[in-house]
Amino acid sequence: MERERLTFDGWIAAVGTESGTRVVVGHWPCSPLGPFSDVMLERADGRRILLAPTARIAACVADIYHFDEVRTVPVSVRRRDTAWDVAAGPLVLHFTVGGRGALGLALRAVPQALARRPGWAALADVPARLLPGVRTRGSSRPGCRQWYAARDLRPITGAAASFDGVDLGPLAAVVPPVRFGFGSAPARPALVRVVSTVERTRARPPRAPPP
Repeated sequence: MERERLTFDGWIAAVGTESGTRVVVGHWPCSPLGPFSDVMLERADGRRILLAPTARIAACVADIYHFDEVRTVPVSVRRRDTAWDVAAGPLVLHFTVGGRGALGLALRAVPQALARRPGWAALADVPARLLPGVRTRGSSRPGCRQWYAARDLRPITGAAASFDGVDLGPLAAVVPPVRFGFGSAPARPALVRVVSTVERTRARPPRAPPP
């Protein structure tokens, strides 16, 4: 067995809706799989759905997190100043972000090299646990551990979303916490600039037989 480390650099946006559906968007310009975006939803009845753009990406994400359903669909994310537009198969989401507060300013001041270290994630996990469900390090599956390095934080101030053509209602808190992995998003809808690192065990490839 050998360990592999995967680093995903980008943004995570989490919103709740009045219908009870919570949406988590990952937008990853830099990743081992190339640039991509994906969407995780938890419906009001607790059903967890992954929307991913390719079978390879869907398999990778589903190997790290937990879902009841996985769909391979086109996923696009457009950013225009403070407005974001997300289209992922049956989901259409538009949201806007506000100015960063004191925590966002503090996160931007942390040197990038320090923020990526597992030790920093361990230190940041202590205050993060003051927020219900929020963790910066942990494990979702055996042989797999993760840590998050937040680099910025901005509130999401408005959102409109539909799923299968049905309006999900206005912006609401991300409550109850989503259950994809070892931790949830903050209850207050937010856009987080983040570096997510996954370290997992995999089987060594078989050696070629001698000639």
